[in-house]
Amino acid sequence: MVGKLPYSPVLPGLVNMSVLKRNNVHVQGTGRPMVFIHGFGCDQAMWRLLAPHFAERYQVILLDLVGNGGSDLSAYDSRKYASLQGYADDICQVLNEVTQEPAIVVAHSVSAMIGLLANVKCPRQFASQIMVAPSPCYINDGDYIGGFERADIEALLETLESNYLGWSSNMAPAIMGSPDQPELSAELTNSFCRTDPEIAKHFARVTFLSDHRADLPRLQTPTLILQCNDDMLAPMAVGEYMKKAIPNAELRVIENVGHCPHLSAPSASVLAMEEFLAAR
Repeated sequence: MVGKLPYSPVLPGLVNMSVLKRNNVHVQGTGRPMVFIHGFGCDQAMWRLLAPHFAERYQVILLDLVGNGGSDLSAYDSRKYASLQGYADDICQVLNEVTQEPAIVVAHSVSAMIGLLANVKCPRQFASQIMVAPSPCYINDGDYIGGFERADIEALLETLESNYLGWSSNMAPAIMGSPDQPELSAELTNSFCRTDPEIAKHFARVTFLSDHRADLPRLQTPTLILQCNDDMLAPMAVGEYMKKAIPNAELRVIENVGHCPHLSAPSASVLAMEEFLAAR
């Protein structure tokens, strides 16, 4: 099933509404909780092709990271969000307010590391992790192949600093891939352009300079690494590295060009997720 999810806000008066407002939290469905966390420059709408399917059997929790989408921009603090841990703390708070059951995390790109950090901090709140196109480190380091040299990342960040809108227009098609679906590249470009440029620049630096390889062995919950076979931001070597480093992980490769299989290959993504969850 694909299509728009009829979002329903959490009932007021039952939870700390400041936390829900901060992250623009919406909940739909009943059952085991499943929280979806979007990637850089995006918002919860990016899960529109997956969330309705799972809302038939799960309690789907959608949110926007602070500084993105419909989140409370006044809550953005550059000191708190100078590392991914600040976002991870928010995830723990949201889950504490919305559910008492351990949640399944579905997280895209950099948010896979946010989900990991939240899980390590609050392990009782998590049942499993589904990481969509994740990377613990984007920079090559010795035998580790992250996909970029340090100079490449610095140049990327300099371009982003000087011309964020131009960077968005040029990078979105490369990140999305799927040249046969140009509307998806346009959607990603528009999402980047809706994000406050100063917040986006800060989040990009935190994202692309982060290194959470040392945190991977700390993740004890069952984990699915959902990898595209042709992804400029998360090459195959990254998925293979993560599978070895995370104690209870499995790697599933989707035949897809790009970094966003939840949009460009939703059926294959759902199938991989369903098979992983069924085995649990």
